[in-house]
Amino acid sequence: MRTPDVKFLLAHPAHFIALGFGSGLAPRGPGTVGTLLAVALYAPLALVLDANGILVVSVVFFLIGIWACARTGRALGVSDHGAMNWDEVVAFLPVLVWARQSPAWVILGFVVFRFFDIVKPPPIGWIDRTVGGGLGVMLDDVVAAACTVGLLALVRYVIG
Repeated sequence: MRTPDVKFLLAHPAHFIALGFGSGLAPRGPGTVGTLLAVALYAPLALVLDANGILVVSVVFFLIGIWACARTGRALGVSDHGAMNWDEVVAFLPVLVWARQSPAWVILGFVVFRFFDIVKPPPIGWIDRTVGGGLGVMLDDVVAAACTVGLLALVRYVIG
């Protein structure tokens, strides 16, 4: 297993993408840093795109991520290296679309998403263990995001 550095990051566009434009090189919590990167990317996207446009961009980013994470995982010698955080970036964008009504919902969404991404309850853990390659890297985080939106919707419904 190789440890990525700035030289690795810049060696191929797939590495630059899979490592979240360099945010995956954070010494601690690269997944959390990638989730924060999604918040930073959401702001300019929301200036030029409506919610549906951001969801379309998320799908395109997901497809690019399958390629980038597969190639980067092979180069690092492990399919889902911790520094690869494009999956968190992409998965959190739809959560932000749903939570955009207030900073409190964004913060709650952030906490819930990180919980699902770290703990990996079913079916997230099953996907993480059984779906390989770039698709597996990307898919478990998308399911974590879907669970996050579902839980936030339930909370919103309960509190009225």
